[in-house]
Amino acid sequence: MDFLIITGLSGAGKSRAADVLEDLEYYCVDNMPIALMPRFAELCIATGGRYEKVALVTDVRSKNSFSELIGTIDQLKEMNCDVRILYMDADVPTIVRRYKETRRPHPLAVRGGSIEDAVHKEIDLLARIRERADFIVNSSTLTLGALQHKLFDLFAGEGKKREIDVTVLSFGYKHGMPLDADLVFDVRFLPNPFYVEELRSLTGLDRPVAEYVFKYQQTRTFMEKIEDMLDFLLPNYIEEGKVSLTVAIGCTGGHHRSVAIASALNDYLKAKGISSVNVNRDIEK
Repeated sequence: MDFLIITGLSGAGKSRAADVLEDLEYYCVDNMPIALMPRFAELCIATGGRYEKVALVTDVRSKNSFSELIGTIDQLKEMNCDVRILYMDADVPTIVRRYKETRRPHPLAVRGGSIEDAVHKEIDLLARIRERADFIVNSSTLTLGALQHKLFDLFAGEGKKREIDVTVLSFGYKHGMPLDADLVFDVRFLPNPFYVEELRSLTGLDRPVAEYVFKYQQTRTFMEKIEDMLDFLLPNYIEEGKVSLTVAIGCTGGHHRSVAIASALNDYLKAKGISSVNVNRDIEK
């Protein structure tokens, strides 16, 4: 069983690291009491493979028990757990700045003392575990995307690519804008099948409507441009650390034009190997 201990300085990004590892299919537990780690490992082993990759976040919030961590790690290794330590680090000015921005107290802060004093105290307290660390990641200059990239390289395994999940959402403007959309495209400039009597009762999922929408050059030009835009954007979103994207296509009622365009765009993304799903929010309204 892959057992990863995430530790390090408060404010260095341990919780952010756990979020990334969760996306890499690790089962993550934050602020796990050190005394409970061996028992937790026993429970994971007893599941017979259900929890093959586990990441536990522990730090000075454990107070006095933190001194027991090295002995606990040795105990886990005796249980045939493949234990590794990820130590999240950052320079003192960066830690101080982050605590100033969040206005949260440092866990080792004392009344009348400075954040800097608390950070130096924590550095001394964690010196032994830092020496034992298998990986040390300094987050001082890392953006969230860069941190994700770094952890992905360390823990994703060979052959696994960074991906993004795309939702292509059709909607009708008369029913309101989708609140969770990242990109919104208005296709009300296209000829409207609603005004063709034999198409009015159909939707953009029906072939006659799709053929009507796509017989116009402006539709085909629009599709070329939006496909080209997404071909450029998606790799850059992935590089920046974005894991999901909602592309919303809107027409008047959300029955015809937006549905046909969203369906075609979803097919295009899937054909390129991108994880994409099509949702037609207002098609039944």
